[in-house]
Amino acid sequence: MKWILLIAALAVLLAFDLWLARRESRGAGMSVRKATLHSVGWLTIALAFGGVMLALLGGRDAGLYFAGYLVEKSLSLDNVFVFLLILTSFGIPEAQRHRLLTWGIVAALVLRGVFIAVGATALHHASWVSFIFAALLVWTGWRMFQHRHDSAGETAFVERLKARLPGMSVGTAAVAALVIADIVFAIDSVPSILAITDDAFIVFAANAFALLGLAPLFFLVADLVERLYYLKSALAALLVLIGIKMAAGELWGKLGPEVSLPAIALVLGTGVLASLVRDRRLAREAEPSVA
Repeated sequence: MKWILLIAALAVLLAFDLWLARRESRGAGMSVRKATLHSVGWLTIALAFGGVMLALLGGRDAGLYFAGYLVEKSLSLDNVFVFLLILTSFGIPEAQRHRLLTWGIVAALVLRGVFIAVGATALHHASWVSFIFAALLVWTGWRMFQHRHDSAGETAFVERLKARLPGMSVGTAAVAALVIADIVFAIDSVPSILAITDDAFIVFAANAFALLGLAPLFFLVADLVERLYYLKSALAALLVLIGIKMAAGELWGKLGPEVSLPAIALVLGTGVLASLVRDRRLAREAEPSVA
């Protein structure tokens, strides 16, 4: 029953997002103010779903959902930069980007559902898979840290995608590129949340609600990427820590959400706070000195 209710809720929310996208396509696109309001709205919906889980399933499941959602939402800040490169590379007008992103999200939800089912089943039947996922997370975190302040890898990735998608309309090719990019991202994000819990319902719900707010987040990403200078470093550290936690959980027992959620919040909060401090320092240095 909970799966039916979740899928029904997601279908309604996606239909609403497509309706919003059609409205935006008649104008000049989504403004920063609208994107901020929509992002707050999607965040409120995600938090409300966590409240429903708390009421119906208990504090442990709700805590696991919030921990997974926080990881997925944070990773999406990095992923959405690639989506910006894709839509810019294909020359998609501002007014059409929301609609294409929403269709990309629909396809991503279906594909991630498959990945989650396969990953959760593998963990249930072969615990040694945890060590493969853990190694993947540590390696991904290290690679992310190495390229924390450059976008050369993302730019090259988008150019390769564009070269391999001939023979279709620009809009279709752009959506296909978004879906392919999300498949690549899922290799990182799905193991990271499976390291927190292997409950397929919680994993899919956290992924789904993180993806639902992706479209308005897209219109804020340029400013966010510039301001959150240390976010990528924090994400890299988080992936490494989650990988270590996943391997340690198989050896000595898994940590509950009462430990995972504060730890995730601490790592990400440190990256955000350090970025804001840097941004303020640079702003002060740019101010003309008064003789």
